[in-house]
Amino acid sequence: MGVWLFYIQHQFPQAYWESKSDWSFAQAALMGSTHLDLPPVLRWFTGNIGIHHVHHLSSTIPFHRLPEVLKAHPALRDLNRYTAWESLSAFRLALWDEEQQRMVTFAEAKKMTG
Repeated sequence: MGVWLFYIQHQFPQAYWESKSDWSFAQAALMGSTHLDLPPVLRWFTGNIGIHHVHHLSSTIPFHRLPEVLKAHPALRDLNRYTAWESLSAFRLALWDEEQQRMVTFAEAKKMTG
């Protein structure tokens, strides 16, 4: 479960990746990690780590207050939001396509190279 949590929180189709010169902390925090919207029991067992984009933006927010941030800032609730079921499709993503600015599978990359 830990591998799945870490993977989906950082590897998803529209993840944010930039070269060092163009990198932005706020963009990387909000667009480079997900909101894994878990069922309540999994939220409890994982300490709300599914609210990963907010955690990256401000790691000083205690885990039990992360849901309050989503309530106070509704725009964050749907940002890079995946359900547990939806997150399973991201396991096939392995490579970053610079031209398309998105994660792709090995099969997609092979098709692009001819």
